[in-house]
Amino acid sequence: MRQVFRWLMRIAAGLVVLVVLAVGLVYFLASQSLPDYDQTEQVTGISGPVEIIRDNANVPHIFGETDPDVFFGLGYAHAQDRLWQMTMMRRTVQGRLSEVFGARTARIDRLLRRLDLYRLAQQSLAAQDDYTRAALEAYAAGVNARLSEINEKALGRGAPEMFLFNAPMAPWVPADSIAMIKLMGLQLSGHLEEEVLRARTSLMLDDPARLLDILPDAPGTGIAALPEYAQMFPGLPRYAEGTPPDDDPLSPFPKRGLAGASNAWAAAPSRSASGGTLLANDPHLGFSAPSTWYLARIELQDGGVIGATVPGIPAILTGRSRKLGWGITSSYLDDQDVFIERVNPQNPDEYLTPDGYKPFETRPSIIQIKDAAPITLTLRWTENGPVLPGSHYKLDTVTPPGHVAALGWTALTPDDTTMSAAMDLMRAGTVRQAITAAEKYVAPSQNLMLIDAETIAFKTIGAVPRRDPQQQSKGRLPVQGWRTENRWQGRQPYASNPEFISPRGGILGNTNNKILERPFPNHISYVWGDTQRINRWQRLMQARQVHTRDSLVEAQLDTVSFTARSLLPLIGADLWFTGEAAAEGTPERQRQVALSLLAEWNGEMNEHLPEPLIYAAWLRALQTRLIEDDLGPLADDFKHVDPVFIERVYRDIDGAAVWCDVRRSAPKETCTDMARLALDDALVWIGEHYGTALESLRWGDAHQATHDHPVLGKVPLLRYFVNIRQSTSGGDNTLQRGRTSGEDPNPFLNVHGAGYRGVYDLADPDSSVFIISTGQSGHFLSRHYDDLAQLWRRGEYIPMSLDVDLARAASEGITRLIPR
Repeated sequence: MRQVFRWLMRIAAGLVVLVVLAVGLVYFLASQSLPDYDQTEQVTGISGPVEIIRDNANVPHIFGETDPDVFFGLGYAHAQDRLWQMTMMRRTVQGRLSEVFGARTARIDRLLRRLDLYRLAQQSLAAQDDYTRAALEAYAAGVNARLSEINEKALGRGAPEMFLFNAPMAPWVPADSIAMIKLMGLQLSGHLEEEVLRARTSLMLDDPARLLDILPDAPGTGIAALPEYAQMFPGLPRYAEGTPPDDDPLSPFPKRGLAGASNAWAAAPSRSASGGTLLANDPHLGFSAPSTWYLARIELQDGGVIGATVPGIPAILTGRSRKLGWGITSSYLDDQDVFIERVNPQNPDEYLTPDGYKPFETRPSIIQIKDAAPITLTLRWTENGPVLPGSHYKLDTVTPPGHVAALGWTALTPDDTTMSAAMDLMRAGTVRQAITAAEKYVAPSQNLMLIDAETIAFKTIGAVPRRDPQQQSKGRLPVQGWRTENRWQGRQPYASNPEFISPRGGILGNTNNKILERPFPNHISYVWGDTQRINRWQRLMQARQVHTRDSLVEAQLDTVSFTARSLLPLIGADLWFTGEAAAEGTPERQRQVALSLLAEWNGEMNEHLPEPLIYAAWLRALQTRLIEDDLGPLADDFKHVDPVFIERVYRDIDGAAVWCDVRRSAPKETCTDMARLALDDALVWIGEHYGTALESLRWGDAHQATHDHPVLGKVPLLRYFVNIRQSTSGGDNTLQRGRTSGEDPNPFLNVHGAGYRGVYDLADPDSSVFIISTGQSGHFLSRHYDDLAQLWRRGEYIPMSLDVDLARAASEGITRLIPR
């Protein structure tokens, strides 16, 4: 027995040694790809020395003798820190993920191939101006210089993920950077899904008047009645399940409510304590590790520029120079339409146009699948755009037999000059020059907030489709593609895009709210990203005669919910302070405790408070009860609470209180009944997930920011090293926006928000500040993988200075690139 025990101990010790050696070997191989920031490297592709000074937050400050040399340095720095991220983004837009991940990503690749974004990016290269083409070529050479260094010095393939996945990286080319912008456009677009959902809801509802309750317009002047979708395409079923959405974290197609969002506001000298202009910007995207954003400073011949870049794109997308500051918000411009095309019943290779049947434009495309046979697709285009599969956003549920769906989208243009616009914007010195530069911008449409020394301005940029005033659905439903009045007629003139320069009040702002009221087809959009945050923003801006950098920071970090303050008195009007005291442990007692907490709450969505969780769970349960009777299984597609819908119901606007009655029950339920029942539902759910001691709840336990690695984030054990999870304040409708997932079993996870925050003060430019939500490095063994994450969570920032001596004084390292 003793001998057996001795051998078991030897075996166990041997296994431990093997595990330690294996872990050590993995760590050694993975650590080889950690970049050396303090080195001198001979490279090909520059005309003179390039210096990359990395400050103590690992923000590169890049200097060169010419602008192309500076862009070379930016490409090199991006490849040092975010090579895997760049590889995945390029493979995504090319439709080549399945070469690495197998059949798991075949559906994503099919969709990207059908959109043909990469081929359009290649074609758009010829449309760029000479300066932009030179910048793109130099940037690509910088990326490739890092690839050559990795290969020559055996630097661990450039990223730890390269060891786990056989993902050889081809040299970077200029078209790749243009394709990155088109990929961002895809991630920021939501009108296609809105049109399909509106059509499905129209088919499901017995009363067409109720469509504007559940899918309400932003407050303001109403519009003419929409046609019933069933009238345009008779014979469609009331409800069809459709293909489930693709939940793969590598999918670039946003879920409803999770496309782009943002905040930006500016103050003129008359409203600034310093007498200079101020600008704050925090664009919102889905969280990931590393962040989408990467901080950088580049020193061009026209002067220094500093702000946020996206790896793969050689431009500061939001930031400042010494003379100009700019920020971006999603405009929600209606830049997509779904066209239902009638296929020739006698020839499936043709579709109907206003001039009769015409052949589809077709082209074969082969998708290579790891460990499986390749897939051959036939890509089809109509005059309206590419034909999409019925599985995409459940298009098959609104497409009649004998028809296919095609997508019209401004990003699907072969002469897209958006990259040239970004280059011109960085070199602009005044607001007027910046607005002129942005005329080249095509897609994705943005609101551009601008400041120079004296002026503040706002301009919606991007191509606006020119629609016929008689278009069947005013761009809100899929339409018959063969009718002339439904087709686009080119673009609206840039001068007609909304523009505000030097307003009398000295303050400009946008929270993705409705910005103007113009009749169709000059309306910009019927779907806006915000109806709530703008109210809180107005209150904060009007509360001060003059603003400072810190007051704009305070507004960025504000977590008070206007929505909670306005809705709770409505839905709980008949519940507060009514009824007798209930016994401990009963549902009635829990309800009274919850109502007592909410009655004294000021609407602040603070991570340490219980009230935000009670409120959020109550509103979610309430909307579910209101709509599931009328919409049936389609109710599952409404994953986020719409405050305007709740308000319409509880104010009984246009008879909307009818939603409170459960049609399938004999009694007639009131809205008070539904509020009480929903509160009980919410308290049961909270008890099952977080406990019954309501006073001890923490909103932050449910509202964790999910900076997850899109590839390794679900791998057991490894996920604890690559994912960055943080308890956070804010919510769906606060200025410090933390959009919740809406998905069970954790519907309140914070999945979408301000991955970048910046505040620019042109009275004292070097006092400007910025931050990203993770760290600069995409290498999970680097200390810069998450070193900015806690600062971001606490609402802190780092200096945004163009002072080279300050960067050099506490530098992480200095990389010197010299011509070979």
